[in-house]
Amino acid sequence: MSKNSNLAEIQRKVAIIFMICAVFLVFIVLSFYSNLDQILYSPRITPKEWCEIQPCVELNLLGYKIIIVQPSSTFFVYLLGILTIYIGLHFIRNRDNQESRLWWGIALILWGLGALFAGTSYQVFSYEIKCSGREFCLWTSWWEIVYLILSVGSVVAMIMAQSYSCVTEKWRTPISIYAFVIIVLYVIIVLIGSSIPVKFMISFELMILFLAPNILVFFFLNSWRYYKNRNRLDLVLLVIWISLGIIVGIYYLYLVSGITERLWENGIWFSENDVLHIGLIIWMIYIRISLNKHYKDTPGKYEVMK
Repeated sequence: MSKNSNLAEIQRKVAIIFMICAVFLVFIVLSFYSNLDQILYSPRITPKEWCEIQPCVELNLLGYKIIIVQPSSTFFVYLLGILTIYIGLHFIRNRDNQESRLWWGIALILWGLGALFAGTSYQVFSYEIKCSGREFCLWTSWWEIVYLILSVGSVVAMIMAQSYSCVTEKWRTPISIYAFVIIVLYVIIVLIGSSIPVKFMISFELMILFLAPNILVFFFLNSWRYYKNRNRLDLVLLVIWISLGIIVGIYYLYLVSGITERLWENGIWFSENDVLHIGLIIWMIYIRISLNKHYKDTPGKYEVMK
């Protein structure tokens, strides 16, 4: 193994260890120092109102009453999480010594774990986590904070994957440093936002603003590479980035359209989150089918960043 290969292996291990430690750090800090219970919905929502604006089902488990929220939405988000983790493990098991495939596997596993955390707090156990025993329901929870961090970690892993598949070797160290800074900065922002607390600093919207520039860089990088070389891999990646943008765009259009509320008035629950999760399930299947065939570390003839 060459000196550069050893360095890359060390960088990979350090990055993986850091991301794991970051998640545990958030668990610890949020457990003892967070002030998330100070952030309520605005306007305020009582536990009773929580189950008037969305479907709730009361279950009796071993003598304990538990309220399950949005059963159908829970199915979709948990399916997304499990499917994504499975695809990520497939990439890792079949990486064939390709660092880029390893990082894509890590990215998908983090994405899948994030979906499971999100589904737990936004959907299935949202009443128990945010409303049970309270006069007014909370706006967020530590489950959602961990989801945000895992999502950022997923895109950071994609940055690492791109550095092995789409740029020359000399760019990998600065890109690794950039990826490290991104995850550290975001964890700091979230910890500050959770302890002060500041709603925007721990919001989904800030996470999107934080990650969107990276996705745009992916798009322009693969567009440039495909224009120069007509490489099949870059075309596949372009479809991935464009389709992700379309899915997020459809989610926001559905959100602002008010369709969820109109359907719920007629006893039908199909929310903007269902639109997002079904779209992402299809997206993950496309990644499994298309990217699995073509994704490899950068071969010499495709090196376009000199």
